[in-house]
Amino acid sequence: MHRSLILLVFGVVSLGGCAGTSAPPAPALGTVQAYRLGAGDGLRLIVYGEEKLSGEYRVSDSGMVTVPLIGAIKADGQTIDELSVAIANAYRTSGILTAPRVAAEVLSYRPFYILGEVNKPGQYPFAPGMTVEQAVATANGYTYRAKKSEVMLRSFGTAEQSTYRLDPGTMVKPGDTITIPERHF
Repeated sequence: MHRSLILLVFGVVSLGGCAGTSAPPAPALGTVQAYRLGAGDGLRLIVYGEEKLSGEYRVSDSGMVTVPLIGAIKADGQTIDELSVAIANAYRTSGILTAPRVAAEVLSYRPFYILGEVNKPGQYPFAPGMTVEQAVATANGYTYRAKKSEVMLRSFGTAEQSTYRLDPGTMVKPGDTITIPERHF
């Protein structure tokens, strides 16, 4: 009997290692990187003292934002601060304004997409600080077939999809495509 108990415990411990997921944890979330603009982002530009030059704009599919009197400015890949400086420099170098002060802010982020084993897959609006758990809740939760220990993420602008262990802090970025895989019994 004692030997049978030892074999049973050894078998359970051995199988316990098989139950885990082989996916790596999601990338470290402790460092916050400056948000980079991309196609579909909605912006508000304020040119101080120039009401008619201020307004709301959208980053085009080509990554540009068209600003009054100076035309298209590259926004794709820029931070809000970098875009503000680029627009101010364009007004200055064109001779339109001598000392422009420009501020920009994101009004709306590009959407995220969620696929796989969720009740309502599709496109949803992004909210800053969103986690995969919150994205799943937005899509009306998991289906009964969902593998709740892993998530597949593809970042905006890349073709590569990575699989990660799903934990409560796994973050979503604007434009990400989230896939919740099906579990295999």
